[in-house]
Amino acid sequence: MKTEKEFKYQFETGIYRPPSEGGSNSLLVRFTRNCPWNQCTFCGMYKEEKFSFRPAEEIKSDIDAINDFCLGLVNISVEIGFKGEINRAVIMEMIHREPFLNTHSGFIMVLNWLLSGGKTAFLQDGNSPGMPTETLVEVLKYLRETFPSLERVTSYARSKTLARKSLEELKAIHKAGLDRLHVGLETGDDALLKRVKKGVSGAEHIEGGKKAMEVGFQLSEYWMPGLGGKEGWEAHARNTAKVLNAINPHYIRSRPFVPSPGTPIFEEFSGGGNCILTGEEQLQELKLMIETLEVTSKVCFDHAGNYWQNRKGHLLLTQDYEGYRFPDEKPRVLALIEEGIEAQRINPRKINYDFLR
Repeated sequence: MKTEKEFKYQFETGIYRPPSEGGSNSLLVRFTRNCPWNQCTFCGMYKEEKFSFRPAEEIKSDIDAINDFCLGLVNISVEIGFKGEINRAVIMEMIHREPFLNTHSGFIMVLNWLLSGGKTAFLQDGNSPGMPTETLVEVLKYLRETFPSLERVTSYARSKTLARKSLEELKAIHKAGLDRLHVGLETGDDALLKRVKKGVSGAEHIEGGKKAMEVGFQLSEYWMPGLGGKEGWEAHARNTAKVLNAINPHYIRSRPFVPSPGTPIFEEFSGGGNCILTGEEQLQELKLMIETLEVTSKVCFDHAGNYWQNRKGHLLLTQDYEGYRFPDEKPRVLALIEEGIEAQRINPRKINYDFLR
C-alpha cells in the first residue's frame, strides 16, 4: 500500500524524447499519452498503447507533484546545513527518508533536471499541440508559473496538426510558453509519404512548418535518409530538400532509416520488396539532398545512426546538437560527404542487417 508521500510525489513519465532534450536534461512532463496517428509503417513507438488527452487538472497535479519533490529536496538541504544547495548528501538523505524513490520512474530525471539548472522542459508524448488549444494554454501557463527557471519548453508536433490550427491558436500556444517544436518530416516525397502511411502530404508539411516559423516557434524538422530504399532514393532526396527549402526551419536533423523488427516496413524490406542502401549509396543520397538544400538552417547529425566514417576511421560528421550552419558550412559538409564516399570505396563498412533474414 502506498504511503501519503508516495501519492504526493506521484507523476507520469513517458519513454520518448528527442536526443537534444535528453542531453540538456529536460524536465519530462506528460501532456498527452502516446501518438494520435500511430500508423507510420517505419515506426515501432507507442504501438501497444492508445492515444489519449490528459485533463488539465491531471497534468497540473503532476506538475504539483514534481514541485513538491523539488521543495522536499530544498527543505532537506536547508535542514542539514547546505542552504538549499542540491548535492549528493541531500539526495542520499532524501532517499534514506523516502526509500520508495529508489523505484520511482521520474526520480533520476527530475534530479538531472535540477542539477543542470532547471532550464528546459519537454512535453510528452507524440503531439501535444493537438490538445484543445484552451487546455494546452492553461497547462503551459501553469508549468511556467510553477517553474519560473524554465528558459525553453519543447514538444513533438505533427505537420498536419500545425497546418490545421489557426495562426491565432498557434500564437496563443507560443505566448503561453511553448518555444520549440520537433516535427517528423521523414520525407518530402508525396509517393513515399503515402507508401509509409505518414498521413500528411508534402504541401501540408510546408504549410505546417511555415506557420510554425511565422508564429515564432523554434523549429526542428527530422528527415530519414535511406527511407526510399534503392527504388526511391533520388526522389526522396530531391523532394525532401524542396520541402525543407520552402520551410527553412531553424534545424534539420538526420535520422537514417533502419527497418525495425515488428513494423510493416520491416516486412517490406525483409521480403525483398525493396532494398536497403549500402553505406556508399546512403552518402550519395545525402550528397544529393545537401546539394539541393538552399536554407539558412543548422543541419545536424545528432544521432548514432549517422555512423559514416572518414579516411581515418573516425566519425565523419559531428553529432553535436547544433550541427552545421548553412549556407556558410554547406561546402564543408559536402567535402566531408565526398571524403566519406571515398572511404567507403577504399574500405566498405558492411552494415549488419542480418536481422532482416
